Amino acid sequence: MSRPDAGATAPLSTHVLDTVVGAPAPGVGVRLDRLDDTRWRQVAAGRTDADGRLRDWVPAAQWTAGRYRLVFDLDARSGPAPFFPEVVLTFTVGDPAARLHLPLLLSPFGYTTYRGS
Repeated sequence: MSRPDAGATAPLSTHVLDTVVGAPAPGVGVRLDRLDDTRWRQVAAGRTDADGRLRDWVPAAQWTAGRYRLVFDLDARSGPAPFFPEVVLTFTVGDPAARLHLPLLLSPFGYTTYRGS
């Protein structure tokens, strides 16, 4: 089995959109954790860019089949304190080679997500 090169990244991306203003949410902190046995371990962390996107941020060597969670830090955004200071999306990766896009759409008292492409 070949190992990914040091600069290779996993096919995981996210996009945070603020539905109140109808625009991307830049600067949102995002952490990716993997469940190892019974403990969550951080795999990667980053911030959304000016377009609210985060891609090419997870080292391919750290991306395998298993259970993961994306943790979005909404408390650090400017403006009034959010009702949901943190959003956690837990998901399962069956095929680590498959592209996986997990957008987060925010509103003041709710949020939604889906598996995108």
